[in-house]
Amino acid sequence: MAIDYHPQQGAILICDFDGMKTPEIIKRRPVIVISPRFRNRGKLCTIVPLSTTAPRTIEKYHYQIELCPSLPKPYDEPLKWAKCDMIYTVSFERLFKPFIGKDDKGNRIYDERIIDKAELEKIQECVKHGLGLITS
Repeated sequence: MAIDYHPQQGAILICDFDGMKTPEIIKRRPVIVISPRFRNRGKLCTIVPLSTTAPRTIEKYHYQIELCPSLPKPYDEPLKWAKCDMIYTVSFERLFKPFIGKDDKGNRIYDERIIDKAELEKIQECVKHGLGLITS
């Protein structure tokens, strides 16, 4: 089920990139929310996708992050690469909390986590490189 609220900066969610075209990201994958909630910008947030595939050449706009504990399957590989040159502003309709399973009463359980501020700041710095705002 899609989220219906602006997630906190640093939140890890799953984004459905269905409808995108290669070389854009074209499947569901974990993402990190990098934008704050802006007034008058309803139902949109900016994200950085995560990948388990290391870049051919590591650039200043790539950031390796280890998620401990791992996300639920099928996203359970703990080492991920933030692809900070591939930022997207997406509708909340594309974003979901990672699903863990159900409790004894049949209620859904979700993985709700926020990366720490230091990691978020490193990713934001990499985004600046990915946008060409920092060239050194």
